[in-house]
Amino acid sequence: MSKPYVVGIDIGGTNTVFGIVDARGNVLASNSIKTAKHAKIEDYVEELYQELTRLIDANNATDKILGIGIGAPNANYFSGMIEGSVNLPWPTPIPLADLVSEKFGIPVTITNDANAAAIGEMTYGAARGLKDFIMITLGTGVGSGIVINGQLVYGHDGNAGELGHVVIKRNNGRLCGCGRTGCLEAYCSATGVARTAREFLEARTEPSLLRNLPIEDITSKDVYDAAVAGDKLAKDIFEFTGTLLGEAFADFITFSSPEAIILFGGLAKSGDLLMNPIKNSLDKNILKVFKGKTKILLSELKESDAAVLGASSLGWEAK
Repeated sequence: MSKPYVVGIDIGGTNTVFGIVDARGNVLASNSIKTAKHAKIEDYVEELYQELTRLIDANNATDKILGIGIGAPNANYFSGMIEGSVNLPWPTPIPLADLVSEKFGIPVTITNDANAAAIGEMTYGAARGLKDFIMITLGTGVGSGIVINGQLVYGHDGNAGELGHVVIKRNNGRLCGCGRTGCLEAYCSATGVARTAREFLEARTEPSLLRNLPIEDITSKDVYDAAVAGDKLAKDIFEFTGTLLGEAFADFITFSSPEAIILFGGLAKSGDLLMNPIKNSLDKNILKVFKGKTKILLSELKESDAAVLGASSLGWEAK
């Protein structure tokens, strides 16, 4: 193979991780830059070009890259555009595929970051051998990739599968970053967990380790640490979050009857604190015909690798 490598790029709200990948899915080398460092998308693409070119040269891969695949928030597989992302610092729409392709002189294909993670999981992780599954990414937001009969669901316009923006609170729901109210993302993302912590602390009076922290600075990691230490209020936050996720998963299963729902991202690492309420809530809310048929699994890929590998697989089909 004259060009035996592809590049996978995962653009997150905080960091952009990129890697050189071979045909067997081995990540030869990887690095990262800060996503929000530059006010202009052109300056961001320039830094990406400089750092990625340095990595390619250092690994003797110059002129050996067949294509570049990118996973990014609200990236559209069909148009090559980023459309309306609330987690990136630049005005949209952004013709990302064209900008990167013109800079590198290499074909570029993009997709939603959660879709990229699903592809990576299907190829290299917990979804190997599965034809019907849903990938849920629990990070700054709640992303999802839906695979039915072995095919990622894009819909007619490339925007299908935004399960993080299914409304779970119809009355007096929280304002979501998308501009609507009551979305799953507003409650069950890492950001949502921090919001729940602030609400609980203001509404309740019992002692909590979280009261030792400035209320506006509390993160989901702080809630996790307090819960592990036995803090009742922090445990209740995970119970609240997991219950909402279980209710939402019951609805998702009704739609596509997946073999598994696979959880990925920092919040998914919370173990039984999150998994137990998810499973209990799912069991209470699932339609009888689906009961016990869908596994809840954790990603088997390293957090940085899943989306990079998934995005890189798009590089092989870049034209």
